[in-house]
Amino acid sequence: MSIAKMIAAHPDVAGNPNEPLALAVRHAMFCAAICNSCADACVAEDMDMRQCIRTCLDCADICDATFKVATRRTGRNEELMQEMLQLCITACDICAEECERHEHAHCRLCAEMCRECARDCRAACETFH
Repeated sequence: MSIAKMIAAHPDVAGNPNEPLALAVRHAMFCAAICNSCADACVAEDMDMRQCIRTCLDCADICDATFKVATRRTGRNEELMQEMLQLCITACDICAEECERHEHAHCRLCAEMCRECARDCRAACETFH
């Protein structure tokens, strides 16, 4: 199932799902899951990973809220959607920076996903101008 197809099927979208926004939604969903997984893996590490855990969990929650708001297409709420995308960018950038401080494979993968999500959220923001 494609999130872009689901958004395009919405009566208020009229077949135009805003592809950059649909991609940002998809990657925010993935990013939420990967950040959650990274936080869990950090718990199992022998070193103090408290800050990384906190950053990953915060990012996961923000990505989760972002994709939920962005998939609601009834009515208009572009200002809030832009704010959510901007917050997601900030959370992803912060999380990527924290995860890049560690050599763990899970942190490297999480940082990569966060960078990708932030990039796609930036592209989605540009569609509202």
